[in-house]
Amino acid sequence: MFLRTLLVMFSLGSVALAADDDGRTVFSFEKAEDAKQWQAVNDGVMGGLSEGRFKISDDKKMQFFGTLSLENNGGFASVRSRPTKLQLKGGDTLLVRLRGDGRRYNFNLYVPRPRTAFSYRTSFETKKDKWIEVELPVDKFIATWFGRIVKDQPLNPTEVSGMGILLGDKKAGPFKLEVDWIKVKRTR
Repeated sequence: MFLRTLLVMFSLGSVALAADDDGRTVFSFEKAEDAKQWQAVNDGVMGGLSEGRFKISDDKKMQFFGTLSLENNGGFASVRSRPTKLQLKGGDTLLVRLRGDGRRYNFNLYVPRPRTAFSYRTSFETKKDKWIEVELPVDKFIATWFGRIVKDQPLNPTEVSGMGILLGDKKAGPFKLEVDWIKVKRTR
């Protein structure tokens, strides 16, 4: 009887563990008003001519799309969440389900700092027209300022108040990235 009870407890624990492994959803795009949590920021803030926009599609995905321009010292388009408490911790991994165009994008984390254009960044590859899940360990993000690495600025995940996706691959032309959801997976 004891062995049977132990097996049942182990089985139930495994089921709960598997359910937790899906992660905590930070952003989903179920309703059109979910767009209010996001904003586009493009190189026009520095005189560039890139056009990046986003919308919540009828199939409940965030679409980030537009045209990257290298004219007039331009070269980036981005979409980012408005400041909010994201409750990240050291060892967390961001999981993002997305479909891209084969280009390399950056994922940024933002902390409240007086410095303009300061973020923590990592990059990821997309596969053209294929849904994939990318895993982005929070501990692997690097401090950047205007795209340049800043040394000795470790990320404190508890300070993260925003996140975003940036395209700045120096390839002029149209782009499109769809995001199904963004989750956080905790390390045990």
